[in-house]
Amino acid sequence: MRDPSAFLRKHGLPITAQRLAVLRAVSAHPHSTADALAEAVRAEIGSISRQAVYNALGTLVEKGLLRRIQPAGSPALYEDRVGDNHHHLICRTCGKTVDVACAVGDRPCLKAADNAGFKIDEAEVIYWGTCPECLPLAPARSEEQSPLKISESDKPTQNPSI
Repeated sequence: MRDPSAFLRKHGLPITAQRLAVLRAVSAHPHSTADALAEAVRAEIGSISRQAVYNALGTLVEKGLLRRIQPAGSPALYEDRVGDNHHHLICRTCGKTVDVACAVGDRPCLKAADNAGFKIDEAEVIYWGTCPECLPLAPARSEEQSPLKISESDKPTQNPSI
């Protein structure tokens, strides 16, 4: 982000030291938690409450200047890459999070099998796995251990007398 002040002004937000510091922190540390961003902001401007950081993040997300993602079982993460419908890869071992573009074509994930009457304007996909740094440390996972594979003993029986 070249000029955070102009960015805030363009979106009709008052320019405050807290908002500027939060924007710079998110830009420097994408996919960080609010607490990690609060530490980065404190390192830049000194004393600031955690609530002030949360308030700034909330306002910036509400205005569409930042994106908040909430991976299952994890605290919310913030980034300044907005408006392009990208997705994320998250390492199950270390939590490293990286951006990944949609796999095919222009916003293919926005074509739901059934939209239930909704006008869909965004999709959020998170791919889970093991990052290259953690891969040598991770135990091998065989197909038998995959949570998506149903073993023969888990399949329902066809015995009508039960």
